[in-house]
Amino acid sequence: MKHLHLIDLNDFPVKFWNELLELGADIYRNPKKYSKACEGKIMATLFYEPSTRTQMSFQTAMLRLGGSLIGFDNPSTSSVSKGENLMDTTRIVSGYADVLVIRHPQPGAAKAAALTADCPVINAGDGGHLHPTQTLTDLLTLWLEKGTLGNLKIGVCGDLKFGRTVHSLVKAMSCYKGNSFVFISTPQLKMPQYIKDILSVHGVSYKEVESLEEVIGELDVLYMTRIQRERFASEAEYIEQKDTYVLDTAKLSLSKPDLKVLHPLPRVDEISVEVDKDERAVYFKQAKYGMFIRMALIMTMLSDKKRHIQLLRGKEYPGVCCSNPGCITNSENYLPKSFIGIGDNVECEFCNERTLL
Repeated sequence: MKHLHLIDLNDFPVKFWNELLELGADIYRNPKKYSKACEGKIMATLFYEPSTRTQMSFQTAMLRLGGSLIGFDNPSTSSVSKGENLMDTTRIVSGYADVLVIRHPQPGAAKAAALTADCPVINAGDGGHLHPTQTLTDLLTLWLEKGTLGNLKIGVCGDLKFGRTVHSLVKAMSCYKGNSFVFISTPQLKMPQYIKDILSVHGVSYKEVESLEEVIGELDVLYMTRIQRERFASEAEYIEQKDTYVLDTAKLSLSKPDLKVLHPLPRVDEISVEVDKDERAVYFKQAKYGMFIRMALIMTMLSDKKRHIQLLRGKEYPGVCCSNPGCITNSENYLPKSFIGIGDNVECEFCNERTLL
């Protein structure tokens, strides 16, 4: 049976995103109207890595819709600790639930889960790859706080290499007219080339800089990210990068009065606590908006029986494996090594890593 899965927001047209945003905004304004929308439904949450906001946001969203929960937040307490593969876990749990939410440290894991799931699957973050429901949260935040999703100059600062939130956000905002981007990072943490290629194909302008102070006055939106310790190969590499960008009141004073500062959280020290009092800081409101857009998403996934996406469109090449050692296809060996593209440089359908044939 075909299901409506949310693996990558860009699998859907902008019209679908806007429908979710309109529903999310209505739930935000009229929450009681939706208190029984998912009565009798069960959501399973499979969190293979730690989470506070995303996990609790999904759980609270389902409870506020009148539904129930099953799942785990630590694979060591499940059969995963006994060596059960992702396919078997997904098949078993999806047989118990009406919708499945998965977070996993390996890129492509959500798509892999959807291939064998017996219910809709929602990607709650797959390694440093994608985080579509955080992007929906960001879109709803901008929709409500800026009143528009177009003609914005958006700065993204910090870990742009491993930051799945900024990858998803940039891809999404490139689909709205008039937006441009400023990528603020060290050379070691630059935005991946495939994201920049997407912008070039869409004719969206961007520039790359290393100084936040240099550009903050130009921005309508500043999206801060933490330098993620868990994505580095060594502690020394992390320490070298971690304090490079810190937003404080001195830097914020250089910005426009109507700037909106977003952050997917958790923060470490990249935003000083003194900034929290400034009306330009909306990251705590952003976290709450996430619950409302996830309510809208859960309702849509459970009610839409006609729409679905084709999970794999490419093909396999004899002897060719994804060049990304962290890709789920390199650890779950039963998965197809599926690639898209023309010529010698093809792209893995699970993690978007480019591989030479």
